[in-house]
Amino acid sequence: MTFKEEILAGIPDYLPELKAYDPTVNHAPKRKAILSEAETKLALQNALRYFKPELHAALLPEFKAELETYGRIYMYRYRPDYAIYARPISEYPGQSEQAKAIMLMIQNNLDHAVAQHPHELITYGGNGGVFSNWAQYRLTMQYLATMTDEQTLVMYSGHPLGLFPSHKNAPRVVVTNGMMIPNYSKPDDWERFNALGVTQYGQMTAGSYMYIGPQGIVHGTTITVLNAFRKIGKNPSGGLFVTSGLGGMSGAQPKAGNIAGCVTVCAEVNPKITQIRHEQKWVDEIYSDLDALVTRVKEAKAAKEAVSLAYLGNVVEVWERFDTEGIMIDIGSDQTSLHNPWAGGYYPVGLRFEEANDLMANDPETFKEQVRKSLKRHAAAINKHTAHGTYFFDYGNAFLLEASRSGADIMAENGIDFKYPSYVQDIMGPMCFDFGFGPFRWVCASGKMEDLDLTDQIALEVLQRLAAKAPAEIAQQMMDNIKWIESAKANNLVVGSKARILYADSEGRVEIAAAFNRAIAEGKLGTVILGRDHHDVSGTDSPYRETSNIYDGSRFTADMAIHNVIGDSFRGATWVSIHNGGGVGWGEVINGGFGMVLDGTEEAAKRLESMLFWDVNNGIARRNWARNENAVFAIKRAMEAQPLLKVTIPNQVDEQLLK
Repeated sequence: MTFKEEILAGIPDYLPELKAYDPTVNHAPKRKAILSEAETKLALQNALRYFKPELHAALLPEFKAELETYGRIYMYRYRPDYAIYARPISEYPGQSEQAKAIMLMIQNNLDHAVAQHPHELITYGGNGGVFSNWAQYRLTMQYLATMTDEQTLVMYSGHPLGLFPSHKNAPRVVVTNGMMIPNYSKPDDWERFNALGVTQYGQMTAGSYMYIGPQGIVHGTTITVLNAFRKIGKNPSGGLFVTSGLGGMSGAQPKAGNIAGCVTVCAEVNPKITQIRHEQKWVDEIYSDLDALVTRVKEAKAAKEAVSLAYLGNVVEVWERFDTEGIMIDIGSDQTSLHNPWAGGYYPVGLRFEEANDLMANDPETFKEQVRKSLKRHAAAINKHTAHGTYFFDYGNAFLLEASRSGADIMAENGIDFKYPSYVQDIMGPMCFDFGFGPFRWVCASGKMEDLDLTDQIALEVLQRLAAKAPAEIAQQMMDNIKWIESAKANNLVVGSKARILYADSEGRVEIAAAFNRAIAEGKLGTVILGRDHHDVSGTDSPYRETSNIYDGSRFTADMAIHNVIGDSFRGATWVSIHNGGGVGWGEVINGGFGMVLDGTEEAAKRLESMLFWDVNNGIARRNWARNENAVFAIKRAMEAQPLLKVTIPNQVDEQLLK
């Protein structure tokens, strides 16, 4: 079959050739056995319902073996024969250009160069899935290839529920992931219901088809690192940034450190992913010997190099050894997947990688205890460095939350707050989100580098024009992004689709998108797909990350994320998504995203202006109501620009009255 024919065929009526397990691919760890005997039967029934009854006898033992071996039914047999990557949009079959664009984005999320565990359909974060199994992938691609602009595809936690009659201004796809009844949102609930095949952890941009590889987090991490050094009043040159994690999004950290201009040490326990990041040139050098690492760090600091060093081992060893050696760590963090601590998100010190994986699958309670002990030791080592002036921040991966739950010395004196801030509390919240600046991104659907170059040029021209008239309050944000886009190509940030990201407020997003749409209309540019990370101004309610700088008591509410996705859906988004879970964990966050296809039409011009303005200002309005000073400034500025916008402004209370 050709690529188009296999897409259109969907789930075949016959048994495809059995696919051998490929040990060269980075695979998800075995999930723990959690199903009862009755639930195991139910999981098998649920899996077999995708296939004709005459195939059930052959597939049943195979799926049962997968469940026993891997803890999940992935349906490896049904992996497509074609390579999965973001092809030019013209190569996809279909009646709807918008649907073709979504197929492109789905395949980009599962590209072997992009996805963390591609054969398990996991894009990043250890469990952030696009789908739960290959039957869902095949059926979804078939639906997208046959739908029209008068239909909407409904995605039910990875399962394509079906095509429903709709209209051209409605979203082509509506996505939900893991939207559990609140009392069923604990970690073991995910293990159970995911194993049953009835829900999935979509993370953020994984299950909403908007991941663009590590580039997205490179940009956010670069801004975070730059502002962290500004916060301590030090130039990054000669400074040391210590962190951990090279898999998935966390692999962006060493690259961001290089761009910021500091020395970066990033620890990782997985040899395979460490080698991949080195081959991709996201990390400069690899060390497995602590003595050699110490010598190299001292040299790099003295020479004020901008260099990234991977340590193949546990980060706890790095923190402890650097303390013994008297090596000053200027800024420190962690980006292991601690939202998923018991299933491969965090590896405890003292165990080899293979030993930890074996313990995780076969003795999960002992593994949990080892993780808890490691987090205590990890926090103790960090505390020694911060006593000497290190600036440590939680990078939104639930490090502080899980460390506190493990009994680590991580709490403030009041017993309520943590000793260390979330990076959103200190940096991204007040400096970016409150002003409306967040991760705006786009993908050139043609797959042509010249199209990406043109979009870079257009975006730079828009930013320079807006910066010339921007108020002083946002001057730094504007200049950081101008510098970023000027050097984006030179930094070799493209992995997978021809994509770009920058931080922009609603004015910047609307202006850049409108300029793209005009260029498409003039025949200078191919189709462009707009999107953003969920980690943004208004897409996500997350009390320990995105909304951690909300101090009016409402940070545990999720109204904003729900408002956001509803508003996006009727203002012109091509697809919308809403998820339970994300970078900080299942049951800890509700987050929403969108995708929008620009085709050069007047209709697209209207949609982008309406939707992008709402998508940002919804969040600023909420942050303003929380009495965030910069958000009050930003929403007043937005009301001046758009007379139809009327937002309730909070009255400030004299603190003396409350004493």
